[in-house]
Amino acid sequence: MDFSFSAEDEEFRMMMRDFFENEYPSDIVEKIGRGHSPSKEDYQRSERALAAKGWLAVNWPKSDGGTGWTANQKYIFDEELERAGALNVVPMGLLYVGPVIYTFGTDDQKKRWLPGILDSTTFWAQGYSEPGSGSDLASLQCAAIREGDEYVVNGTKIWTSLGQHADWIFCLLRTDNSGKKQEGITFLCIDMATPGITVNPIITIDGKHSLNSVTFEDVRVPVENRIGEEGKGWTYANYLLGHERTSYAHVAGKRKQLEDIRATAMRTESDGARLLDDPAFAAKLATLETRLDALELTVLRTLASVAEGGAPGEESSILKIIATELAQDITELGMEAHGAYAQAYFPDSAAPAWTDNTPVPAGAAPAVAQYLGARAQSIYGGSNEIQKNIISKRILKLP
Repeated sequence: MDFSFSAEDEEFRMMMRDFFENEYPSDIVEKIGRGHSPSKEDYQRSERALAAKGWLAVNWPKSDGGTGWTANQKYIFDEELERAGALNVVPMGLLYVGPVIYTFGTDDQKKRWLPGILDSTTFWAQGYSEPGSGSDLASLQCAAIREGDEYVVNGTKIWTSLGQHADWIFCLLRTDNSGKKQEGITFLCIDMATPGITVNPIITIDGKHSLNSVTFEDVRVPVENRIGEEGKGWTYANYLLGHERTSYAHVAGKRKQLEDIRATAMRTESDGARLLDDPAFAAKLATLETRLDALELTVLRTLASVAEGGAPGEESSILKIIATELAQDITELGMEAHGAYAQAYFPDSAAPAWTDNTPVPAGAAPAVAQYLGARAQSIYGGSNEIQKNIISKRILKLP
């Protein structure tokens, strides 16, 4: 295989790089670089800057508002976005429910919901996991009972990312208990302004508020908000999860993290020598760089498959495992690079003072936040243990 990019691709790269350096909101880049949490306004300003160029729905079909870019161009776009330190798009609308709507939704549903996703005026959340149903998603019990032209929803969803910002939530809900647990699950879109919905914050170990629990008490949802057929939600969910699990790679973002770690190790001294000259540390860094190269090739193979008209498929579980375990290992090395300063963490702070008022390197606080936040990556989106079962049964066809 030839992994070099064509002259046209490199010209495309320069166009992307110029945009992120000169047109994209620089204050958002600076805020994220300091380790601060983006606000809803930050997310929407970021996405509207991309939407103004027609570059927001990178992976959508052109007929539904996508870019029509090649697999190489999509990959280059992701590289340049993360190289610049810009915000990744919020996945719930663009990467998750959007493809479900344009693939399985009615024409009226497409007209109703896709424009708000494309211009970032509608913020979506995902209602899948429940307090007693995490990776075993088929065991969910949050119920939707049909009454005439409405469903009445009762139950709780948990680990709802950015649910505090959401205008709409798409949910898997139990509409029938009579058959297999994968059956009787229905896919509903619910307006978060509907009476009976309560959002409660969950503060994670990195001190941030990105997760929530969402409680439904006699919430009435029009039947017209159902995607596809009643009881077929599991089919649509599996389609969505393939897109979700390919979104974890963030190769360019990881490469930037490794570059930052290398730069930190060049500045950091231990016993009078640079940390980067420590053979053990250098070996760890080289190993992570090699693993990242392997991840990149796997992503490119997946993109090539999608470009030929396929869906990500079960192989996306491989990406999910490789990407999340690598993310955790990179953040561990980042902690090691910062040494004692890696203790100096306070939520949403730029460069907290050391206990003796010695200034702490600006990268220390974000490094700790990244380390703590990355602990969950191998759990959410279907734990890595579940992904290994999927690989075993559906790819390797083992008993």
